[in-house]
Amino acid sequence: MSAPHESETDTTRARHDVRPEGASAPLSPAAPGHPDNDGPDDRGRTPATPGTPATPGTSDATGVGAGYDREVNATETVTANRHWWDDEASTYYEEHGAFLGDADLVWGPEGVTEAQLGLLGDVDGRRVLEFGAGAAQGARYVAGRGGRVVATDLSLAMLHQAERIDAWRTGAAPPLLQCDASALPFPDATFDVVFSAYGAVPFVADGAGLLHECARVLVPGGLLVFSTTHPVRWAFPDVPGSEGLTATMSYFDRTPYSEEDANGTLVYVEHHRTLGDRVRDIAAAGLHLVDLVEPEWPEANTETWGGWSPLRGRLLPGTAIFVCRRLATTRAVAPAPTAAPVAGDSGDDDRVDLAEPPDKTPPERP
Repeated sequence: MSAPHESETDTTRARHDVRPEGASAPLSPAAPGHPDNDGPDDRGRTPATPGTPATPGTSDATGVGAGYDREVNATETVTANRHWWDDEASTYYEEHGAFLGDADLVWGPEGVTEAQLGLLGDVDGRRVLEFGAGAAQGARYVAGRGGRVVATDLSLAMLHQAERIDAWRTGAAPPLLQCDASALPFPDATFDVVFSAYGAVPFVADGAGLLHECARVLVPGGLLVFSTTHPVRWAFPDVPGSEGLTATMSYFDRTPYSEEDANGTLVYVEHHRTLGDRVRDIAAAGLHLVDLVEPEWPEANTETWGGWSPLRGRLLPGTAIFVCRRLATTRAVAPAPTAAPVAGDSGDDDRVDLAEPPDKTPPERP
């Protein structure tokens, strides 16, 4: 997951606790970003720095205001979340790296994996994109099964975590590319499969535009699979125990959750859409919804991270996994090829050669 890879942390955020793009966001993918149980407040926000947790609409001891009373546009969202995940990348993976693994695809905080669900199908020889990849655990999983995969994330620091992992492990090391998932720097019909585990989806303002981009880079008949916090989860506070089972927010309130520093600068943003919103966005992008998977909480998972727990997991869905195919009549939208390569790139648009993934022979693990 890029998000528990991209639900998200001392580094986990908001009710969702998802991994952002850059995560993404849990998570990245990229996460699934995974939640932390270290001092959550009544919304499930765990402060990234020591201090008294903020109450929505107020400021905490560190001067951070948090709430649902501010409209946030796409540019503000990208700027805030890129900086957030750049700052928190190391801490996030110190806390959640063991849960995510180095080369596994975990679809959500429940701990359900691609090896169990098989949603991507046979990826051997197929061209695959993971967006909101975080440290690219999911991309490594796909590469290990023969997929020709590229991993992208909004946060350069998250991709540096991926490089750190690749430096000591053996096995395929997927190409890494920094970019906004809403402006993928790839030609139309580049990939057979596109996926994200808690990465990017809740961390972009224009969810419909994001799905159009995914459809654009897919071949006709190509597969898109993405997981995110279940929309029903938005209404419930992210706290452990029975208190987390009473809805305190309107499911239909689409005002984003945001945090700002003492100067009023946005430092974190997370967007909410209803199930109906997601389905309509999928259809508008020229995609066909094949399945909606709502993983049940496994009995073997006894962990509690804020509201993510066996107690709530037995009663309410926490993760929604959307499985879609691009229709042959999908209308491609114009690409916006603005991206920064992680290393060693000239900036040309054809920076990624899917036919010949780089052959890396990493050093021995210390």
